[in-house]
Amino acid sequence: MSKSPLEIQIKTLPNSPGVYQYFDKNDTLIYVGKAKNLKKRVSSYFTKTHDNGKTRVLVKKIANIKHIVVETETDALLLENNLIKKNQPRYNVMLKDDKSYPWICIKKERFPRVFQTRRLIKDGSEYFGPYTSVKTVHTLLDLIKGLYALRTCNYHLSQEKISAGKYKVCLEYHLGNCKGACEGFETADEYNEKIKAIREILKGNFKDSLHQFREQMQYLASQMQFEEAQKVKEKIEILENYQARSTIVNPKISNVDVFSIVSDESYAYVNFLQLSYGSIIRSHTLELKKKLQETDQELLSLAITEIRQRFNSMSKEVYVPFKIDIGEAIKVTVPKLGDKKHILDLSIRNAKYYRLEQLKQIKITDPDRHANRIMAQMKADLRLTEEPRHIECFDNSNIQGTHPVAACVVFKNGKPSKKEYRHFNIKTVEGPDDFASMTEVVYRRYKRLMDEEQPLPQLIVIDGGKGQLSAALKSLDDLGLRGKIAIVGIAKRLEELFYPNDPIPLYLDKKSETLKIIQQLRNEAHRFGIEHHRNKRSKSALNTELETIPGVGEKTIVELLKHFKSAKRISYAKLDELEDVVGISRAKRIYNYYNKTE
Repeated sequence: MSKSPLEIQIKTLPNSPGVYQYFDKNDTLIYVGKAKNLKKRVSSYFTKTHDNGKTRVLVKKIANIKHIVVETETDALLLENNLIKKNQPRYNVMLKDDKSYPWICIKKERFPRVFQTRRLIKDGSEYFGPYTSVKTVHTLLDLIKGLYALRTCNYHLSQEKISAGKYKVCLEYHLGNCKGACEGFETADEYNEKIKAIREILKGNFKDSLHQFREQMQYLASQMQFEEAQKVKEKIEILENYQARSTIVNPKISNVDVFSIVSDESYAYVNFLQLSYGSIIRSHTLELKKKLQETDQELLSLAITEIRQRFNSMSKEVYVPFKIDIGEAIKVTVPKLGDKKHILDLSIRNAKYYRLEQLKQIKITDPDRHANRIMAQMKADLRLTEEPRHIECFDNSNIQGTHPVAACVVFKNGKPSKKEYRHFNIKTVEGPDDFASMTEVVYRRYKRLMDEEQPLPQLIVIDGGKGQLSAALKSLDDLGLRGKIAIVGIAKRLEELFYPNDPIPLYLDKKSETLKIIQQLRNEAHRFGIEHHRNKRSKSALNTELETIPGVGEKTIVELLKHFKSAKRISYAKLDELEDVVGISRAKRIYNYYNKTE
């Protein structure tokens, strides 16, 4: 039974924090939600019975789902807030701007104040946040106050007014909470050193501050002030578990478009994040099919033009992963670190997730396209002259030197073709000689295929390093197939790929699909070989004792095993049960053999 597009979308969602958006059949956004785990949260809408009538109506209207992946739940909460305010979806609670999240401000002034605010004023002051918890803001401000003595008054502390003695110290000075900058008891340079340290705390660098807090907690405990020590401990726990700043919102990044690209052999995926006043208000990913092996630079330039026109973007600056030419009127920035790089990384992450979800959906809905992509990727990764549509992998099995066997598994278009798997009992090799065994089975396999005029594979994978590869090559030489079939050996420990006449192994990306298929081939060959080896040993063990009974031959043993299923059951069988299977004469011999002690 085929799945609907909506079911496929849900099935391929990531298990990551993020924001999901529901659209109706007219492509109108009707709901925005946040999730710790996108897949679980979205799935719950379609698997649970909802008591609320509006929720049932909402679910019926969902025709398409989009999502934005973020790093933390805090980011998801902030992004959800931004999108609801921007789009005001029908089924969301309306959010008003007067309930905005709190920030911490370092005021642009001589002897700067540090305080909480919900209003961002463009006067050059620094704002950190927003914070989703007022408790966290208070904890940070308490921490700062406990570590650094800062002024809280709103005096205009110019050098002239201080020199003229216009101000007098207040109670805060006498309590030790302020150093008295208003009377010149503290210089601007000394004060700014403290502001520099506070700025690091607000950026998330708690290392030095936490060290001082721990020392304070230990001192209070040593003085038997356990209640105060507990309060300090709670602050430490809050700060340790808190991510100091959000990657979603930064008021310094205003009216910017962010673009990133992820591509493979056939397709490219360009993600677009639109930032307005420091907040993400839109995310969109565009899929591009390659026609002439276009470069990422060419594709990104094309996509930026298309996306900016589609969404009518007037931003004068774009963040991109590499330099591109999109016209003189637009400033192109390639972030290397800091908040700008965090935003670009988030865009790249969304592009990667979108690609993975598309690939999962294609695997279900369009297996031919999936196979074509995998084959093109393997051809490029393994430096082959043609796509490896037919791959065969060999593995030897001889546990403790007994019953040497080998296995050959076959993959077609990247998938196991189990009906074509083959077992080999080693015939010409005495003892446990893996190299000679490999030479024998490779020769037998391809001699038979050639004699029967069967198609040969495009790629042979040998489970083993240089020695096993050389052993297999010997057979290809004898058959005249050297150079006609690509062959590689995969070493077990480091996943090294060895090529004929090349001493330097190839290392594939550990996450690459090519390596995963080769590992699957190797594991299948190992499993299949071990299974045959186990069956052979088991059969040998079963047959050994039965074969020692005088007058009992191979056909009799087969009949007994078919009926009783195991040698153990034969040994416990009654005489009349044995007679029913093999007749009176043989039944007596077998029965007397197992019951001779009695």
